[in-house]
Amino acid sequence: MKRVTVFCASSDRIPDVYKQDAHEMGKLLAEAGYGLVYGGGALGTMGIVADEMLKAGAPVKGVIPRFMVEVEWQHKGVADMELTDTMSERKQRLIEAGDIVLVLAGGVGTLDEMFEAISDRKLDLNDKAMVVLNTAGLYTPIRDMMERLNAEGFLRDNDHLYFADTPREAIEKIDSILG
Repeated sequence: MKRVTVFCASSDRIPDVYKQDAHEMGKLLAEAGYGLVYGGGALGTMGIVADEMLKAGAPVKGVIPRFMVEVEWQHKGVADMELTDTMSERKQRLIEAGDIVLVLAGGVGTLDEMFEAISDRKLDLNDKAMVVLNTAGLYTPIRDMMERLNAEGFLRDNDHLYFADTPREAIEKIDSILG
């Protein structure tokens, strides 16, 4: 079974449009027969995607640092929970454990995860393609910047980085990549 690593928000204080796309994305991933690898949290779009996958009986693996478990941020319904010592180790394990990376709306933590995965790919430290769900145009400035960086010669290519405007488009891209 192919597994999708999802980077996304741990906050519940976000507009409903992002939560709606997380619900749909979780359902579509499960329907397509994918397993989930994610940050192990119970709140925000993190919890929403995990809940949808669990409801559908799809495999879910959480990767969470010990300090987050100590403050009870982990999803209690996820049986396969890997503990790490640091956030850096968590990011590395998240990338390693999946076959592709999917980025949903999120804050600085999500951006950090996304750019580390992109940077590692550029350094040949991973071979993971990335699909970015551009809900409500949130990531349009980043898409535009990545295209400019590529055009200006700062990046070798962007052929592993895909942007999708809807969950349906994101799952189609994932399917076409993972075949």
